[in-house]
Amino acid sequence: MNVRPDFSKHGNKAETAPAFLSVWDMHAYYGESYIVQGINFNVHEGEILALLGRNGAGKTTTLRAIARMDSPQVNHGEIWLDHQPLHKMASYEAAGAGLGLVPEDRCVIPGLTVEENLQLAQIAPPIGWSLDRLYDLFPRLGERRKQEGVTLSGGEQQMLSIARALARDIKVLLLDEPYEGLAPVIVDEIEKTLRHVKEQGMTTILVEQNAVRALQLADRAIILDTGSIAFDGTAAEVLENESLRAEYLAI
Repeated sequence: MNVRPDFSKHGNKAETAPAFLSVWDMHAYYGESYIVQGINFNVHEGEILALLGRNGAGKTTTLRAIARMDSPQVNHGEIWLDHQPLHKMASYEAAGAGLGLVPEDRCVIPGLTVEENLQLAQIAPPIGWSLDRLYDLFPRLGERRKQEGVTLSGGEQQMLSIARALARDIKVLLLDEPYEGLAPVIVDEIEKTLRHVKEQGMTTILVEQNAVRALQLADRAIILDTGSIAFDGTAAEVLENESLRAEYLAI
């Protein structure tokens, strides 16, 4: 049985509760480009972590490295999820271990209806997220269950991508720019859904350029700056610190 190391700090702040997801001395590259430069952080079960920073800071690279995607390459460091060593796994194995990545481009499968997109992802039999429960969470998807997924609006496709990740009964939801290109009213709806998912105990890492909205949703925030962690603390601390926001987030 694999045993997760006791990574008992996030940033320089000691923690009393054990971490659910631990990233330890992680380095990631795109070809010759050194993007993520030895970062360490923990995420607790049921927590929403906002991963923030300017363009090019390494946010999406970090998310994809955790999900063990083929690119970027992680050449050093460890990633543990609930006692499982993700750093030793291929991307499909990490997905089976409980990671659900919702990419920025949503990746809705052409030629399949909403329901077929969900059924393709769903484990059998579903443990926590049945189709009925997903349709309760996303009523619009229930109304359009027989419609081809790629013909949905951008906001509805984002809902479908999130629902498809949940359908696999995941442990950690990884969201890459979920508000990108969406009208404020749709962002409100997705944010409400993410709050409900959190109430169900879901652990979430959120990469989002709309930093204020992300901070209003999150429990904690990590700010990346050129591949290193510049800040690790509560979301409230960032919202209350004008100089921190100006220096690293330009808000």
